[in-house]
Amino acid sequence: MRKILAYPLTVLYFVCFGITLVVFHPIQWICFNVFGYQAHKISVDWLQFFLMRSLNVLGTRFTFTNPYDIDTDQPLIIVANHQSMYDISPIMWYMRKHHPKFISKKELGRGIPSVSYNLRHGGSVLIDRKNPRQALPAIMKFGEYIEKNKRAAVIFPEGTRSKTGVPKPFQTKGLEMMIRKVPSATIVPISINNSWKMLRYGKFPMGIGNHLKFTVHQPIKIATFVDKQELIRSVEETISSNIHP
Repeated sequence: MRKILAYPLTVLYFVCFGITLVVFHPIQWICFNVFGYQAHKISVDWLQFFLMRSLNVLGTRFTFTNPYDIDTDQPLIIVANHQSMYDISPIMWYMRKHHPKFISKKELGRGIPSVSYNLRHGGSVLIDRKNPRQALPAIMKFGEYIEKNKRAAVIFPEGTRSKTGVPKPFQTKGLEMMIRKVPSATIVPISINNSWKMLRYGKFPMGIGNHLKFTVHQPIKIATFVDKQELIRSVEETISSNIHP
């Protein structure tokens, strides 16, 4: 019965999702080209808010637990497990005062209203995963941007999404590079639960009635760890131990 109900709700969700992307695309363009970065960022923040409201059509709820007062006058490296594309909007919305930016595959930089425009113009970086000669310098430049402008880089070190919620081992090269390029950063670990259930039936229909939970753990100043591998292991353990498939 639950799956049967998911079919019409998924259709309604896709309508809301598509309208949101189409409406916010020209809003972003005007904000960026007429008013500049700050206006564009505000438009992107509200895009995330309405993308989350679209998910409410499926009975999706969000809980974002962050008991820490994290200073905005510093760069951050937000490290989280990755369960679905629905991890992204809540992080962008609830951490919006830190200006979250992403390392994304280049294919997402074109063809998707609103999303592609933001990735190209909002401070994120697009990389060719099959071309390390392009990817590595791009990530290094991205790290310099985060350090200089005191933004937040969001990294999913598992590399690919967990389709069952079970955490995958971290692939640490990208995180290691960001730690080197953003030495003044604070690492903010986040555990994500239940996001994978949005795709429990595949892309259609979508899962309904899910409660997506995001838990922010104790922020860690990179400078307090001499052994960076120990730092990464500590972050991975913290995140993984708070995932409940």
